[in-house]
Amino acid sequence: MKNAQKRALAGVLSAALLCGCGMQGENIPLQNSFGEENPGAVGSETQEQAAKDVPGGTDAAGSSEAGEQVDAGISVKEPWEQIPLQMIDDNYRTYYEVFVYSFCDSDGDGVGDLQGLISRLDYINDGDDATDSDLGCNGIWLMPVHPSPTYHKYDVADYYAIDEAYGTLEDFEELLRQCDRRGIKVIMDLVLNHSSSQNAWFQEACAYLKELDGAEPDAEACPYFDYYHFSREQSGGYYPVEGTDWYYEAQFWSEMPDFNLDCEPLREEIAKITRYWLDMGVGGFRLDAVKEFYSGAPQSNIDFLTWLTDTVKKQKPDAYLVGEAWLDMADYAPYYESGIDSVFNFAFADKDGIISKVLNGSSAAKYGAAVSSLEEMFGACNPDYIDAPFYTNHDMGRSAGYYAGENSAAQTKMAGAMNLFMSGSAFLYYGEELGMKGSGKDENKRAPMYWSMDPGAEGMCDGPADMEDVKMKFESLEEQEKDERSVYQFYKKVLKIRNQNPEIARGKAEYVLVGDFLAEDTKENVCAIKKIYGDSELLLVFVTGAETEELDLTGITLNGKQIGTETEIRGTLVTGEEEILFENGRAVMPGFSALVLK
Repeated sequence: MKNAQKRALAGVLSAALLCGCGMQGENIPLQNSFGEENPGAVGSETQEQAAKDVPGGTDAAGSSEAGEQVDAGISVKEPWEQIPLQMIDDNYRTYYEVFVYSFCDSDGDGVGDLQGLISRLDYINDGDDATDSDLGCNGIWLMPVHPSPTYHKYDVADYYAIDEAYGTLEDFEELLRQCDRRGIKVIMDLVLNHSSSQNAWFQEACAYLKELDGAEPDAEACPYFDYYHFSREQSGGYYPVEGTDWYYEAQFWSEMPDFNLDCEPLREEIAKITRYWLDMGVGGFRLDAVKEFYSGAPQSNIDFLTWLTDTVKKQKPDAYLVGEAWLDMADYAPYYESGIDSVFNFAFADKDGIISKVLNGSSAAKYGAAVSSLEEMFGACNPDYIDAPFYTNHDMGRSAGYYAGENSAAQTKMAGAMNLFMSGSAFLYYGEELGMKGSGKDENKRAPMYWSMDPGAEGMCDGPADMEDVKMKFESLEEQEKDERSVYQFYKKVLKIRNQNPEIARGKAEYVLVGDFLAEDTKENVCAIKKIYGDSELLLVFVTGAETEELDLTGITLNGKQIGTETEIRGTLVTGEEEILFENGRAVMPGFSALVLK
């Protein structure tokens, strides 16, 4: 919309509101969290006070302190922020992925640890719904914390212990207690495709083979021999057992020997491992590389996941399992046939995923259509599925690097909303809420949490030894906390809206076409998604381009009524200085913004 046209329209909306009238002569009061008319809303106060609520410090005539004409309109952000949170204790959560090594250092050795994480739990969630200082995540996914010879610890040397660089088992138990007090569910990374070559099971199996002196192995004499794939023939991905004529399979790396998951004693061992951590208080597991359990054999992977899911659910019925299958959607959807709760939704993630493509210019319909198709695709495999949307993780370049140009900050923010407003258990990689950067080698993607711009500040970590110099795009948490328009503050608002409205995480998504204010055509950069949860409906409206959009929402039915004077605003998100105008079912939304209605 041209500026002059937009100012004129905004003026009409503003004038109608300031005199207490709607565009069709109806009064539209803002409501507080109890559904009562808000005495502080525009229409029940003076024009002077109303003007003060407009961002930019305008007077009643719409002039800023600098004398520039700006858009006046209804301030819609205060009432929805008063809506109480509805934190339901189920498996629809918002998980914060933590790489302990790079998160927070409590003892000054440069390596993050469990006590450091404990000291920062209030940043993730302080457990008090009345406060507004925490992010609002109610789940933590811990990347591997078991003893391991590598910094990333995806090669486990002992499945029953904590890596000494991170702390002790007592530290871990304290972490679980502190998380439980805050309503945070902790899931552990469980690596079952392979172990470390330093694992005692593998070491004993290799020692046994060296003692055979040409005789045939006997699994009863050494059960660990059957835990792995040993062969006298060297196929692809097989490495020699030193001092023998045997080879072992290690498809990822020579120091990550693959497990033989058909081995019944190994399965019994896995069941002991899951019970051990569940009994301690862990809420479930993130399952690494599930498509490689039986590489190239999807049905065998699904069959193993069926056994594992049944095993864990018998041990703890409300345990949560989410699997990593880095595949196209049509290929990872069948993994839901195992009964697993969730499979990570890779289609929306990474620089080539749906979210990034839409924000870089593809039609918003691509996002809306894809979101609404998930029920049919995943539900056909498991009607009780819980989607696991995420935008980045420890294996991907960070999202701040996906965008360039004058709109890059706005795009970085909107990507967070498009991820966290999806149904299911959403996942947020540490530091994404600060717009951290990191790409290229894996170590760069796992840079130290950006608590401070001072690398020597309390809690700051050194990061992986082979990490290159990572230059951040946005400031650290210390600065962003003080900036209401920072990436961090935007993410906090997104998470608050998600926590206020159970429909967002739990609702069935339905793509809705939105008409133009003055014409019938749909908008290329506008996407509306209805969330249906029980007898409640919510509407999410996204503007995914830089231009302001005029929208007529009156043709949409929400909770049995057409959107109009009785529609409640449940959240607004803007990435710049212009606010959203909403009146009588019609909206003026600035570029890269979102509106939530009920």
